[in-house]
Amino acid sequence: MNDETAALLFDVVERLEKSIIARECPAIVALRGECLLVLSDYDYLRDEQSAAAFERRAAAKGQEIAATRWVLAVPQVWVITPDKVFSRAVSNHPLREGEQEAITWMSFDQSDGVEYGRVPYTRRPSGDPVFDEPEMFTVGVRPAEHMPGYTLLQALFLDD
Repeated sequence: MNDETAALLFDVVERLEKSIIARECPAIVALRGECLLVLSDYDYLRDEQSAAAFERRAAAKGQEIAATRWVLAVPQVWVITPDKVFSRAVSNHPLREGEQEAITWMSFDQSDGVEYGRVPYTRRPSGDPVFDEPEMFTVGVRPAEHMPGYTLLQALFLDD
């Protein structure tokens, strides 16, 4: 990941961390092209249709500003098994056995391509989140259509 994409990642993660501390859970995307455009959506986690609609709107805005890089971050709950990772929307309910909250992120840069990662976090007894540093996946990731960023990537760059 180059320095410009890393700076964009840290900006988006910081924005989402502030939202999570405020007990809000939007999806946030930052698109860098002719200018920087940051969009958020509170319905993203409601269902797959809402998530895809937000990513298509973000792609349209990205085309307007000739975006060459972007970062999308979404708060989720993860369950990691030996051979798969499952995720679901965050909620006010307590975590179940084996679940962990994380910010899931996807980045794209025209020179570096696609990268994925997460920012795991835990909660103090008071409910306040404590965030780790962003992690980048170093193993091959095969994203499914419902993974954050998949629709944005398809709509913004790969449909051409």
